[in-house]
Amino acid sequence: MSYQLMKKARSEATQQKASSLSLEQQHEKINEVRVLLGSLTKEMPSFLSDATIRRFLRARNWSMEQATKGLKETVKWRREYRPDAISWEDLAEMENEARRTHVADYLDKNGRSVLVVNLPMKSKVSVKEQIKHLVYLLEYFATNSADEQDDYVVWLIDFRGWSISSTPFSTTRETMHIIQNYYPGVIAVAIPFDPPKIFESFWKIAKNFVQPNMKEKVKFVYANKPESLEIIADIFDLDMLELSFGGRSTSAIFDINKYAERMIRADKMRVTSEDTNGK
Repeated sequence: MSYQLMKKARSEATQQKASSLSLEQQHEKINEVRVLLGSLTKEMPSFLSDATIRRFLRARNWSMEQATKGLKETVKWRREYRPDAISWEDLAEMENEARRTHVADYLDKNGRSVLVVNLPMKSKVSVKEQIKHLVYLLEYFATNSADEQDDYVVWLIDFRGWSISSTPFSTTRETMHIIQNYYPGVIAVAIPFDPPKIFESFWKIAKNFVQPNMKEKVKFVYANKPESLEIIADIFDLDMLELSFGGRSTSAIFDINKYAERMIRADKMRVTSEDTNGK
C-alpha cells in the first residue's frame, strides 16, 4: 500500500473511533471556544481551524477555558515565531539535518506518521536552527494531518552513543515546551531507543519538563531486551522498519533528493491551503 493510501486509511479509521464526547458535543465546544477566541479566529483562520481547536480541547481534557488559554498563548507565539512561514529552503545544512531528523517514508501499523531522530549524528547547526527544524516538522505534521482527531505521530529516537553534552537540559526543556504547549495532541508515542545507562540520571531531571499525559506516551526500548523489543513489534511492521531500530527492512535507505521533493511539495500545498482559507 502506498504512503498516501495508508494515510487515507488512517484518517478514515480515526474518524470512526468513538470519542468521550459525541460529535454534536464536540462541535458545541469548538464553537464555544471560537466565541471565547473572538477576533483571533479572523486573524489566523488557517491555524484556528476546527481540527486545531479540537486537538487543543482533547489535549486539555475538553476544558474550554484551558484550551482557549493554550490557543491564545500559541497565537501569540505564532505571531512572533512565524512557523507557517518556514520552508524547506529556509533550513540550514539541510542534508545533514534531514538525515538526523526527518519524517519517515513509512507509517506504523495504525497508519500514524513517524518522526525519526538520530541523536548519534552530530548536528552541524546551532540549537536555534535545530529548534527551527523541529518546528518546521511539527508544522508539517499539523498541516498534513488536519483531519486527524487523535495523536498521530510516533516519535522514534535513536539514543545510541548519546551523551549529556549532545542534548543540554535547556534544549530538552525548550523542545518539550514547544511540543506540549504549541503542538499538543500531535505526538502519540515517543520511543527512546537503546539509551545508555547514563541517560537514566538525565531522565530523572528531564521528566520534570514533561507533562503527565506525555510521560505516559514515553516507551523505552532496549536492543538487548527481547521483551522490550516487543513494543517495537507491536507498533511497527518490521518488514518496513529499518534494521537499526530492530526492523527487517534492508531497503530503508534515506534518499535526500526524494525527501527534499516531498517536503517542497508539502510546502507548496500548505501555502495554497493558507491562501484559500485566508480569503
